[in-house]
Amino acid sequence: MNYPFIYDTILWILSILIDFFFREVKTRGAFRVPRKGPVILVAAPHANQFVDPLILTLQLRREVNRRASTLVAAKSYRQKIIGIFSRAFGAIPVERAQDLAKRGKGKIFVVPDGDQSEIHGEGTEFTNHHLGDTIILPNNSGSTHIASIESDTLIRVKREFREEDAVRMLHSPEGCTYKVAPEVNQSIVFDKVRKRLVEGACIAIFPEGGSHDRPEMLPLKAGVAIMALETLSQNPDCGLQIVSCGMNYFHPHRFRSRAVLEFGSPLSIPEEYVQLYKNGKRREAIQNVLDMIYGSLLSVTVQTPDYETLMVIQACRRLYKPAHVQLSLPKVVDLNRKLITGYNHFKNDPRVMRLHDRILFYNRQLYRLGIRDHQVQGLRYSRFLILYKLVYSCCKLFLLTLGALPGAILFSPVFIAAKRISVRKAEEALRGSTVKIQGRDILATWKLLVALGMTPILYSFYALLCCYFIYSYKLIPHSSVFVYAIPLISSILFPMVTYAALRFGEVAVDIYKSIRPLFLALIPSKANAVYVLQHEREELVAEVTDVINTLGPELFPDFDVHRLVPERQEHPSRYTRRLSSSVESDVDNLSQLHETEMNQEALIPSQGDVYLYSPYPHELTSSTTDEELESGNKAYLIRKALRERMGLRMSQKNDSRDFTPDGVFSESDDQLSD
Repeated sequence: MNYPFIYDTILWILSILIDFFFREVKTRGAFRVPRKGPVILVAAPHANQFVDPLILTLQLRREVNRRASTLVAAKSYRQKIIGIFSRAFGAIPVERAQDLAKRGKGKIFVVPDGDQSEIHGEGTEFTNHHLGDTIILPNNSGSTHIASIESDTLIRVKREFREEDAVRMLHSPEGCTYKVAPEVNQSIVFDKVRKRLVEGACIAIFPEGGSHDRPEMLPLKAGVAIMALETLSQNPDCGLQIVSCGMNYFHPHRFRSRAVLEFGSPLSIPEEYVQLYKNGKRREAIQNVLDMIYGSLLSVTVQTPDYETLMVIQACRRLYKPAHVQLSLPKVVDLNRKLITGYNHFKNDPRVMRLHDRILFYNRQLYRLGIRDHQVQGLRYSRFLILYKLVYSCCKLFLLTLGALPGAILFSPVFIAAKRISVRKAEEALRGSTVKIQGRDILATWKLLVALGMTPILYSFYALLCCYFIYSYKLIPHSSVFVYAIPLISSILFPMVTYAALRFGEVAVDIYKSIRPLFLALIPSKANAVYVLQHEREELVAEVTDVINTLGPELFPDFDVHRLVPERQEHPSRYTRRLSSSVESDVDNLSQLHETEMNQEALIPSQGDVYLYSPYPHELTSSTTDEELESGNKAYLIRKALRERMGLRMSQKNDSRDFTPDGVFSESDDQLSD
């Protein structure tokens, strides 16, 4: 890094935007990243265009105290704003073939009954192209490389077009237009990366080749494997290591969303792969390295084939986790990953298939009523109490809205501009991509860029306007020394008002979303539907718990049905409960079924919950008499359970102050990464 001071200064300025846009960014397993020596960080999925490298470099600087360079598309590198920041961070530009594509002359077609690798042309000039150039169909429906050029109207391609849209276009009588992208020689980029790695640098790479908004990773490009093998083949003693990083977002494009970065164990490329690369078997060596990297990325990311599966997994986690247990954000991600692994392994099991259908039906019922899962069990109150909570929530919402209104009005021009510009940019990116679904990976980047450019201008305008009114209407005597302090006070006051509005608004949104379930509980027709849904949830909880506790030990040898959470469970404060419940709601929204975060009150565990999920079920059941069980005195049982748990905890504390239980999360990363 040539200018570390500039790097740190710009990163600090951008970190303010990241902390403002994201409600929470957590890091797990940061202790695995080597503090010294050459490191290639491979991060996926690439769900947030320019925000991903910014968050990754920021968390590396905070947690590991390392500065990382990234690879950036040369097209973006040539842009003014992006180019300035890229040069400050020491980014390496990479020319992509699709960015250099130009429209070809004439139209192309394929004879339906002929050789599908032969591309015929009408009015084309194929002889002006070169071997290895890429033929790209409209709307990026398909692409392939030129294998040979027979004439101006006939070429052969390395791989025939198999995509449905591509076949339809090429088989049409009128043919279709096309673009030609030149073959790009990346040897210069590989050489730059190799030199930096030999110097002991840390290079962050997104091996999917571009950002996207799909729920699963895209196939990895070969470039990252070539860089690693090329470096080790020329400098075998450099000690290069590869570390995977899972970019796990919860609504990456939304304001005040959350993210978890999880680092995997360092990988060292075996010597045999390097020898294969040196001996000319490059394809085999590259594929082996890509398989290593892909396997490592799977261990730190949450991968589902579609949103429906993701919705089922989220609901399954909510139903399996006891209502009185609060999980940290990294552990929520880890539990999701374990559930996805189990689902992929047992998805053809009749019990899992039946549970899948029941959970989908349950989610549809929630959506129809407009409530969240965590709110279902919280509606077991008398009508008087529900009415009281409804009136109290409305009054609280009114006061919070008054507190948030001034700042919201001040910042509204930025919100409106960021919304419109980001949507327009997402539509443009969607038209030019074959992997994007809705172009949501572009939204957060442009929202931040618009905010970065407009916010200083807007608040400077507010400060000047304030000074003008105070001076013109003589609100402060011109002879007073306070007149000269007005610009400074204004520049501090207006951002503080906006930040206060942000904090008030977060709480107000949570309360607003909790009003509908309370209102439904007061309507007789809807209250009956909620009552049925409560019983449906109880049955699902029992079924989900039984299926997971039965199949879990078959897949995870260290699975323990009584150790869902660590033993030392602190009782959260009221603020922590509200924040943690908002985390749960935000995580549940990954399926796009529901739109925003919700507030959740901490629920009192039922009698069954005490025995099913207690970290010490054998001690509770052995010391609890049948009379106590039959009496149904939940308050007594809970107090007794807590007393026994506290007594055992104190005895363990006397034996060892550093006692750490072995939970279902077998890795002890949380203790180290925090």
